[in-house]
Amino acid sequence: MITALTLTDFRSYAVATLALPPGPVVLYGPNGAGKTNLLEAISLLTPGKGLRGATAPEMGRREPGEATGRAWAVAVTLDGEDGEVRLGTGVQTAGAARRTVRIDGETAPPGRLLDHLRPVWATPEQDRLFSDARADRLRFFDRLVFAADPDHAAAVSAYDKALRERLRLLTDGAEGREADPLWLDALEVRLGEAGARAASARAGALKTLQAGIDARNDRPFPQADLGLTGEAETLALGGQPMADIATSIREGMARSRARDAAAGRSLFGPHRSDLTALHREKNRPAAEGSSGEQKALVLNLILAQIERLKGGVPPILLLDEAPAHLDTARRAALFEEIVALGLQAFMTGTEADLFADLKGRAAFVRVEDGGLSPQI
Repeated sequence: MITALTLTDFRSYAVATLALPPGPVVLYGPNGAGKTNLLEAISLLTPGKGLRGATAPEMGRREPGEATGRAWAVAVTLDGEDGEVRLGTGVQTAGAARRTVRIDGETAPPGRLLDHLRPVWATPEQDRLFSDARADRLRFFDRLVFAADPDHAAAVSAYDKALRERLRLLTDGAEGREADPLWLDALEVRLGEAGARAASARAGALKTLQAGIDARNDRPFPQADLGLTGEAETLALGGQPMADIATSIREGMARSRARDAAAGRSLFGPHRSDLTALHREKNRPAAEGSSGEQKALVLNLILAQIERLKGGVPPILLLDEAPAHLDTARRAALFEEIVALGLQAFMTGTEADLFADLKGRAAFVRVEDGGLSPQI
């Protein structure tokens, strides 16, 4: 559980410190007050770019006339099973592209953060997740996968690196510089191995999440029948051995060399996979649903993810504009679920009244003009 949050020159905050009690935290205030900045700060205490996907230089506070964001820092104190732990991240020089991670004052690789904190988030950008770009859905799903399986991030990273190298060789060949077939063979072996690991992890997570959704049909959220497109994921869902999946990827890559070289992009492989969802009650694709329906489906999926993470490192739930597009009944049900799960959840909204069902059960913090005012 996070017991304290401190920001220094981060986004709209020069200096801000917030002591936190157990349970839900409601951050409310006018648009542009800095509520989402607080959620983003917490989301940075996990590998990756956080809930906005921003670069490190974009996060530093700027005064009028300053061309570059300042050096910045985010720090939290955790009350964990083994006592107090301090996590921090930030950049030490203005404009630095790579942020540093520290655990109890010692520099650590970003992956170590997952030993202590597992943030899971939903933002307004996901309100039409199932009808937006395929790549956004896959990134969303991959975050769910590696929250419980940190090795998945390494597999996706290795796959992406080999994919870039392969495409560079292919496009060089298309411009008259002959691509080395032996090096292409070696890269496609690496793509097969890393891609098979990624596809298998996705398939395993999908099965667990679907089971979690199916087990809780008492929630007033629509249930989804989840699926994954892509040859590798189909094989993994069918129980094929990892070696067979790797061979399928490698052979598919070899067949697509000429097409990829001509297109200037890679048209085959697990990076082209997609997360699909069928609105079970209406028997239609989730992509055809309203923003409210899609948000409810996403929230049900995230609640299944929270249950998937129970028993390990406690998850932290970040919900930006949580009440938006939810009717009164579903909003109340979401809050009841959060309380019942014993989650530390951070939720934002413009008005405290939107969270009236949490009065007496959550901490309320007024956010305005870069200031934080806990309400009693």
